[in-house]
Amino acid sequence: MDVPELLRRAACHVPAVARDEPGTTVADANEYLDHDEWEIALAILVELGEASGSEAAFWDLLAEAARMMWLSRTERWCHWRRFEAVHGVVRADLQLVDPGVAGGRRIPIPGDGRLRPLWDIGDVTAAGDPDLYVARIWVESQPDLQPGGRAVVRLAPLSPQRWRRLVPGDVITMHEQRPVAGIASIVEAAFP
Repeated sequence: MDVPELLRRAACHVPAVARDEPGTTVADANEYLDHDEWEIALAILVELGEASGSEAAFWDLLAEAARMMWLSRTERWCHWRRFEAVHGVVRADLQLVDPGVAGGRRIPIPGDGRLRPLWDIGDVTAAGDPDLYVARIWVESQPDLQPGGRAVVRLAPLSPQRWRRLVPGDVITMHEQRPVAGIASIVEAAFP
């Protein structure tokens, strides 16, 4: 299957009435496809998919098209959105501790879902210690998160079922070593 066919198949998953924030529709994406503007069509479909809450098959098609176009960050984003379509969305306002404090990062967090720190979401072990869980981080609206910085992040837990009790306002902590590396307040928790 070639890129235009993948994108046309993905377009079939978007409701005709779906619009992104500027008002772009699937008809616009198809028009760009008719003119071999694949990257623009892909970008429109990604935005429409986010606006309409598309299912996993849609994101699979877009991820494959992005892979074939050598758009690695877009491909990773489509895989990320596929995960969220299946397991739910967890977004949090993350404040990293200062780099001069124990546990503080000295290098930026890559923003594209590669970092997998541990998180204390409030569970405890039988011994009474915090039970920590792994979750990848995607930094919204910026390529990375600087040491001591703050941003809204998306979390992809390795064991999503354990996170289903979280609600907006819950506070969780990020750990890369024993000391806290960041404090996050949940801003969205939506599960299928």
